[in-house]
Amino acid sequence: MLGNHRVIARIRRQKRVRKQVRGTDDRPRVCVYRSDKHIYAQVISDEKGATLISVSTLSPSLKGKVKSTKGVDAAKQVGQALAAACKEKNISNVIFDRNGFLYHGRVKALADAMREAGMKF
Repeated sequence: MLGNHRVIARIRRQKRVRKQVRGTDDRPRVCVYRSDKHIYAQVISDEKGATLISVSTLSPSLKGKVKSTKGVDAAKQVGQALAAACKEKNISNVIFDRNGFLYHGRVKALADAMREAGMKF
């Protein structure tokens, strides 16, 4: 039952953070999800209710480049790819939503890679 408690705790953290974090057209929300094997990131405009950009370790642009889909290195590559896609759409300011996950490891690596590529949180 330990796994079930972890999921419930993550959902509780997610709801607590989501009350305050809203993505606008000027400053969309970057939502991160990590599974055991992959990491996913989306840029979302909550005003429109639409996903603007989506990048993951399963994306065709990263599928051949990523040596291992799980790990900090894969998260860094996803963060760099997401930042590059945001720059193409003239998005430089975003709000980071860790989606209830703790801010360390892969989630932190993704955020740091986005910052290094020029994104502002």
